[in-house]
Amino acid sequence: MKSRPILFSASMVMAILDGRKTQTRRLVKPQPSDEWAPVVGADHLIVIDRHGDEQPGREVFGASDEREGRVCPYGRPGDRLWVRETYYAWGHWTKRFNQKKRREEWHFVDETVGAGLSYRYEADEKLPRRKRELHEVAWWKRPAIFMPRAASRITLEITEVRVERLQSISEADALAEGVEALPMETRRGTPRADFCALWESINGAGSWDANPWLWCVSFRPLAPTT
Repeated sequence: MKSRPILFSASMVMAILDGRKTQTRRLVKPQPSDEWAPVVGADHLIVIDRHGDEQPGREVFGASDEREGRVCPYGRPGDRLWVRETYYAWGHWTKRFNQKKRREEWHFVDETVGAGLSYRYEADEKLPRRKRELHEVAWWKRPAIFMPRAASRITLEITEVRVERLQSISEADALAEGVEALPMETRRGTPRADFCALWESINGAGSWDANPWLWCVSFRPLAPTT
């Protein structure tokens, strides 16, 4: 069993906490050419050509395991994902000189755990925005990418991994993507249409029509004590 981080927006975090999101779709990188079709084997991804013959996956997916099958970067069934989200940490800012860039850069000193406090999350509350100042100890908003493992409050267990085209998503799977958690003003009438709008809002105009190959990862949240 392996554990890896994964980023989610505030609305998707709430959907997970509410039990409305049990799937996530992420781009396969790099994308396979049209003459290849990826399929999931027992515990790894192999590549099958259109004639049904198994082929090495390295040149198509950019990496391979010992059997030349591309392993999903998010894990396999039984592995765990710890969620990174936008959060607030108690601490202060300093400046450090970056020798490589030859300039001073801001550096955040996280004092949350040392102060006996618990991390806070944008999905639950939005604290007033504050201007960054040297040595001012306070609650500071931190991007999800910087979240340490100790600050994560959600751990997911992967239950299934498959590969499919973006437009292959069903209405039921679109619901499992948590689209009901989206603001009403962004809804388009059906779960699938809502997911299409969500995808294009993240990946840009025309990304739905491109119909790329995706990793489709199903999961279940584990109890906080796990």
